[in-house]
Amino acid sequence: MLIDAFPAGPLAANCYVAAPGPDAGCVVVDPGQDAAADLDRVLAEHRLRPEAVLLTHGHFDHVWSAAEVADRHGVPAYVHPADRGLLTDPVRGLDPALASQLSALLGGAEPREPRELRELEAGPLRLAGMEIGVEHAPGHTPGSVVFALPGGDAGPETLFTGDLLFAGSIGRTDFPGGDHAEILRSLERVCLRRPDTAEVLPGHGPGTTVGRERAANPFLRDIAAR
Repeated sequence: MLIDAFPAGPLAANCYVAAPGPDAGCVVVDPGQDAAADLDRVLAEHRLRPEAVLLTHGHFDHVWSAAEVADRHGVPAYVHPADRGLLTDPVRGLDPALASQLSALLGGAEPREPRELRELEAGPLRLAGMEIGVEHAPGHTPGSVVFALPGGDAGPETLFTGDLLFAGSIGRTDFPGGDHAEILRSLERVCLRRPDTAEVLPGHGPGTTVGRERAANPFLRDIAAR
C-alpha cells in the first residue's frame, strides 16, 4: 500500500493519496485549498492516476479543490449527502467569526460541486483496486465519514478520520451542525472498537494510532471511563 500526504492551504488540511502501489490508480482524500500543485507533484513522483476524490466532510478547508481535481482528471467525487450543501455554501458550516474571513481566505473564488458528484452510501467502495470502508461518523459535521483501508497480512488497518479524531484531540463541535454528544458516540463506535494497531490519518496534524489515542487522548479516556 502506498500513502502519501501533504498539508494544503492556510489551515493546513491534510490531503492524502492512497494507492495499491506505484504505477497504479489512486484515490485522493480531502483536496483542500491550493492542493492541486502539490497533488500533481505526488502523482508524478509515484506515477499515479486518480480514480476518485473522497471527502471526509464538507468544510471548505478539506473540499475546496475537489471540483478542480475531480473535473481535471475526469473522475467522480464522493461526499455524504448530509454535507453536500457545504460544497456550494461553505458559510453554512462556519461560526460567524470564521465566516466573515472566508472571502479573504479564498480570494473571491466561487465554490461549486464537481461535475460528477456521488453521495456516499453504506457499504464499501471498490476504487483503484482497493476496497475502502465507509463509516458515517457525525458530530463534527452531520455528514462526517471515516474511510478505512483494511490491513491484514500487509499491515494494520488505516483510518482517514478527517476532523473526527486527531493526535491528542478530537474535532470541534461548536460550528453549525456540530454535536458534542454525537461525536463522542462516533468516536466510541468507529475508533475505540478497533485494535490498538489501527493507523489514524487525521485531517490536520500528524498521524497516530488508535492505541496511542486510547491511552493518551483525554477525550477518548473519558469515553472509556463512562
